[in-house]
Amino acid sequence: MGKLILLVKMRNSTTQKVTSERLVLGIDPGTNITGYGLVQASGSNLTLVHYGIIDLRKLSDDHAVKLKRIFERVSGLVAEFMPDEVALEAPFFGKNVQSMLKLGRAQGVAMAAALERDIPVVEYAPKKVKIAITGNGNASKEQVNAMLQHILKFQFDHNDLTLDASDGLAVAVCHLLQKHTPAKSTTRKKKGASSSWASFIKDNPDRLK
Repeated sequence: MGKLILLVKMRNSTTQKVTSERLVLGIDPGTNITGYGLVQASGSNLTLVHYGIIDLRKLSDDHAVKLKRIFERVSGLVAEFMPDEVALEAPFFGKNVQSMLKLGRAQGVAMAAALERDIPVVEYAPKKVKIAITGNGNASKEQVNAMLQHILKFQFDHNDLTLDASDGLAVAVCHLLQKHTPAKSTTRKKKGASSSWASFIKDNPDRLK
């Protein structure tokens, strides 16, 4: 079993909250790399608390082993930070059934880790997250990352893993900006969905294995 690698950046030295504050854990599930981020809201102010990745690339090819690691790490984050809510990026609909199933399972174990502690969970479609952050549903990872730095007034360390970490952070920010109005992730896609799925896989090769 490979070693779990985390990319971590801390902003605050404490995660203690007062009644007027909300802490949201955002997760971008994947069976190769899962990104996550915690954002604290105090009124209209958003503050970066913590972000990182769950790197599963060096683990066994056994899908169940990877799901177990996702569950364990998300459970650890929930126990450590005790977020008020968890926001997840929903699986993208398309014709590649096996890929959809893998992403759905990764999302499911992440949800279970939060629900085990009675923490509310909401879902957002990938385009909804991008629109909330950049105003463009087809924005690139780099554009989302740049806008997050502007919103949170924070400069990321730029390397290959930062973009995966900021994807999870984007879901948390999306949730806070949407004021509890998540996109319906179960809506059937219209004509052209298969090409959108192909673009999604092309833009996110690290999400699946």
